[in-house]
This record gives sequence, structure tokens and C-alpha cells, in this order.
Amino acid sequence: MTNPPSYPTGPTPYPTGPTPYPSAPPPYPTAPPTDPTGHPYHRLDRATGRHRWWRPLTGTVLLAFAYVVILLVLLALSHDLGTALGAPELPDGGADLGPLGNTAMDLVSIAIALPLVLLATLWPARRPVGTVTSVTGRLRTGWLGRCLLAGLLPILLLTVTSFLLPDDSGDTGAWVGWRSFLTALAVLAVLVPLQAAAEEYVFRGWLLQAAGAFVRSPWFAVIPQAVLFAAAHGWGTRWGFLGLLVNGLVAGLLTIRTGGLEAAIALHVLNNLLAFGASAAVVDGLSSDETAADAPWSLALTAIVTDLLYAAIVLWFARRHKPQRLSVPTPPAPPAPCAHPARTA
Repeated sequence: MTNPPSYPTGPTPYPTGPTPYPSAPPPYPTAPPTDPTGHPYHRLDRATGRHRWWRPLTGTVLLAFAYVVILLVLLALSHDLGTALGAPELPDGGADLGPLGNTAMDLVSIAIALPLVLLATLWPARRPVGTVTSVTGRLRTGWLGRCLLAGLLPILLLTVTSFLLPDDSGDTGAWVGWRSFLTALAVLAVLVPLQAAAEEYVFRGWLLQAAGAFVRSPWFAVIPQAVLFAAAHGWGTRWGFLGLLVNGLVAGLLTIRTGGLEAAIALHVLNNLLAFGASAAVVDGLSSDETAADAPWSLALTAIVTDLLYAAIVLWFARRHKPQRLSVPTPPAPPAPCAHPARTA
């Protein structure tokens, strides 16, 4: 008869202490993680991981409010300056500083929006100020130079065509004289780029990215700012409104396609330098209150062809020089350390 098997009576070989697994998973982060993929220009508000639905809306309201307040202060200062100089009063209550002085004040009143956009990008958008300029976070001066070069032929076409178009106003356009013309040109060369850049930072910059924070489609981001851009110039002729609408669409799409504001700024600066320069060349030309919204069908159609030709040249340059179109992907954050490291037996 065999004996029954004996079992060990000593301590069990299995661990009796706490389980080697963590008792709970590590807590989730309170803020959304940064997206590791590159973003197109209109989606840069999503690139930092700080996007909240209220940031673009709050920034737009604060930007508009601050602009109105500073504009009122600027108008009050210009009125006081005109009163001190004994300048006559305009029908709207402002001081009449002369054609060039009034034009300079108009340009400055638009240029003040530029620093406000940069401040709104810092807060409440809470992202680097350069992200409203391009996907690289800075103004790409080399690409800006190429865009200015791309605009020379279209602007030359617009200039020649404008002189050949019939003038229905009956104005002979008397030459203002070299001294007055060169003085005006020097002032315009300083202020027009600031004014044009400010409009681009507002419409193709802030508003385009504010819409892009909610929609992925470039078209849905471009169309709202183009309509607002055309409306901001006033309600003139239907052809004038259409020309401005096409200009806003072309500038917005080029901004997304090339990854920054350089192409839009170059086109706007060249257009405005031509318009103001032509007005400064004739007597009382700068006194006119007409804008591009008042353009007749012939001039508006010429401007549309100019914008499309410019876009074609810029896109050809982009295929050759390949400007950066997407932001640099953000590297994923390293995994958080385990809250309860596993114990070994």
C-alpha cells in the first residue's frame, strides 16, 4: 500500500503582498494635447493645443472694440491739431488738413489695426504672434520679394488699361507738379504699406484663422472674410463690389496655398500704391472720396483679370520655390510616468 503524497507545510511560494499592478490609471491631462500633424494657415489656431471655442469670438469682439476706441482718440487728436493750426472744419466735424494730410490720416486710421491684431493673437488666442503672419511664425521676406516681383506685370497691365479706359467724369486731370507729386509719393510710400498690411492682417489674417478654427474647408474659411472685406469698402456699384469680392477670395486662397500673408500683402500694396499714386499726380486727386467699391464695370473687370493673372504667376512661383505650406508638426508629449510603479516580489 502506497503512502499518500505529502504537501509542503511551509510558506506558500506565491506572493501574498499587494498586487503588482497599479490600482488606478494615471489621470488624464486637463488640456487637449497638441496635434502632432502640420496645419495649413487657416487652421493654425488648432496647432497649439490651447484652442477653445470662445477664443476666436472673444478676440474678434475685443479687436473691434479696441479699434473703435483708438480711432475715436485719433480723430479727437487730429481735430485738436487742426484747431491749433487754424485749419477749416470738414462737414463731418473733423479738421481739414489738406488733401495730403487728410489722406495720411485716413491711412493711419487703418494702420492702427495692425498692432491690435498682433495683441489679439497673443491674447485671447494665446498663441505666438508670428502665427498670424505665416506657418513659419515669421514674415518670409524672400517670398515677399518674389510676390512683389510677380505683381509687376499685372499691375503694369492694370495701369495701362486704366489710362486707356474712357473717363465719364469729364475731369481733365491737370498735372499737380513735380514738387507736390514727389512729396505725396514719399508720404504714400511710408503709409500705404502699413495700411495695406493692416487690412491683410485683419481680413486674411485674423478673420481667416478665426473661421478656420471651426471649419476645415479652405472655402468656408475664405468666403466670410472676402464678403466682409468687400462690404468694408462701402456700397458702391455692383461691379465694384464684385471686384473687391474676387480680390478677397484670391488673396485668401493664396494665403492658404502659400502658407502666409506675403502674397496678399504684396498684391494689396502694389494696388494701393498705384491707386494713390495716380490720384496724387493730378490736382485735387487725393480729395476724392471714391474707393474701389465705386469702380465702373470696365475698371472692375480689369481689376479682376489683374488679380487672376497675379494668382497664376504666384502659383507658378510656388511650384518652383515651394514655400512652406504647413506648420511644423508638434512632437508628441512623452508618456506620463506611472503613478503607482509595479512592485516586484
